[in-house]
Amino acid sequence: MQEVLENQSTGLNINDIRTLVQADSKAVNQLILARLSSDVALINELGRYIINSGGKRLRPLLVLLSSRACGYQGEHHIELAAVIEFIHTATLLHDDVVDASDLRRGNETANAIWGNEAAVLVGDFLYSRSFEMMVSVGSMRVMEILSTTTNVIAEGEVLQLLNCHDPDTTEDLYRDVIRYKTAKLFEASAQLGAVLGNQPQAIERAMARYGMHLGTAFQLIDDALDYGSSGENIGKNIGDDLAEGKPTLPLIYAMRNGSAQQVKAIRQAIENGGRSHIKAVLEAIESTNAIAYTAQAAQREADMAIEALADLPAGSYKEALYGLAEFSVNRSY
Repeated sequence: MQEVLENQSTGLNINDIRTLVQADSKAVNQLILARLSSDVALINELGRYIINSGGKRLRPLLVLLSSRACGYQGEHHIELAAVIEFIHTATLLHDDVVDASDLRRGNETANAIWGNEAAVLVGDFLYSRSFEMMVSVGSMRVMEILSTTTNVIAEGEVLQLLNCHDPDTTEDLYRDVIRYKTAKLFEASAQLGAVLGNQPQAIERAMARYGMHLGTAFQLIDDALDYGSSGENIGKNIGDDLAEGKPTLPLIYAMRNGSAQQVKAIRQAIENGGRSHIKAVLEAIESTNAIAYTAQAAQREADMAIEALADLPAGSYKEALYGLAEFSVNRSY
């Protein structure tokens, strides 16, 4: 599988990819700011804070690239890219409340500044605004994809809540959370491009597979970086997942392959949350090569994402989609 990614290597970095749709991205940013507008001052203030707090904007970027790769020449991809970013931002606002997080993207979370009530309600505003915007596209297929997506994401949030503080969570259950909570929005982002481009069902399904595998790879690396990077690089506190009692793949693998003493330390860390066991957990992760295992799992997902693009017409946008798959596994933030 590694050979697939090497054979399709583009040499494009994330800045090269963004440059390809620079004008479209500028239009998306302008639309986001315009549609954040509300008569309620707190919505404007909190909404602009979270939107302008330095996110990667990969999901709207994926909408733009997939639309162009599928031959779309209109303007609805701008609207849908903004919709996707609003949905993503709403999930972040709700996530940070559920997780009691105080740092995201290197900044204080909205709930840490304005409180949980305001964060939840502005998240609700962004959800409702996104549905208002998607109606303007005038496509029942678009509505079907996005309404299903938001429902699946909500299921993923609940599933993750059930897995929290449960050291018996299996790798399959962990992957279910990723598929529902993270990969589903990537899947929709790529699939919408095929819908806008009036591509046949086979291409639409292929783009959905690409997005699903890309999103899975992205989340796997995110979970590896929580233990294998610096807080400055990833914009949150190292070991946040452990503090929240989340059994992510590095922990699940370390428990499968560690010593009895290491397994006991990790189980206690997951059950109790906090960072009191962080040193022992990091040592267990390192000695069992859990980060390497997680990175290899991400690599396989990136390979499958690239394989899904086989029947997409050649061109610079297809190359950029290859580049996104490479970025998802090679990034350090």
